[in-house]
Amino acid sequence: MTTVLLIDDSATMLMSLKSILTKAGYTVETAGHGKEALDKLGKGIQPSLIISDVHMPQMDGITFVREARKDPGLRFTPVLMLTTESEQAQRAEAKSAGATGWLVKPVAPDQLLGVIKQVLPDA
Repeated sequence: MTTVLLIDDSATMLMSLKSILTKAGYTVETAGHGKEALDKLGKGIQPSLIISDVHMPQMDGITFVREARKDPGLRFTPVLMLTTESEQAQRAEAKSAGATGWLVKPVAPDQLLGVIKQVLPDA
């Protein structure tokens, strides 16, 4: 079973994305910000994919990616950034931090699942 870790400070967004992914057959773990996600990863969650919002309290998505990439077990785990921003400078910053891709909210279910199939072809 493929596990996806969703990180977003919006309960509505987490619920919506979790519903889409669960219906598509994925196991979903959630976190409300980057610190909570790092805590869950530290407790042994091993996601095949991480989808993170950029703007969150306590730890933003770009800082989360930088921290997660320090863990050798997460070095090659795809990380998709999900945000309302489409600014090129922020995309470049996320990419240099180690993000795999970028999705702009709101993301349609078929678009989300299509991108997941691209980064996890065997899932």
